[in-house]
Amino acid sequence: MKAVLQRVREARVEIAQEVVGAIGPGLLVLVCAERGDTEAQADRLLAKVLKLRIFSDEAGKMNRSVQDVGGGLLLVSQFTLAADVGGGNRPSFTGAAGPEDGRRLYDYFVARARAAHPVVATGVFAADMQVHLVNDGPVTIPIDMR
Repeated sequence: MKAVLQRVREARVEIAQEVVGAIGPGLLVLVCAERGDTEAQADRLLAKVLKLRIFSDEAGKMNRSVQDVGGGLLLVSQFTLAADVGGGNRPSFTGAAGPEDGRRLYDYFVARARAAHPVVATGVFAADMQVHLVNDGPVTIPIDMR
């Protein structure tokens, strides 16, 4: 699985101009399941997201996790993270998990996140979403569990 984490002051997801998920300070996590990914990879990804020390401590150093600061998680499925642009100017998404597997792994990731963290909001799998965020820093971290 892949993810892109963005440390945010606030973030929200809208569908047809209706807010479906929102958080204050925390992490916007764009999540992508690739072909062959497993629940074990989802578990490892979630552990990394929750423990990654990318929030500032009293000295201004990145030394705190989203759990340490009580920040929210906004989890958004994004199959385009599996894009392969090596073959030309049109991206190929053949590396992305199929819709059934992608939904299953995304739903699993969300359920595990909700069990482990108190503030979890989401987008809607396979929907046309508009994601609004105020990136804090900016801090943007890609993670690939392969």
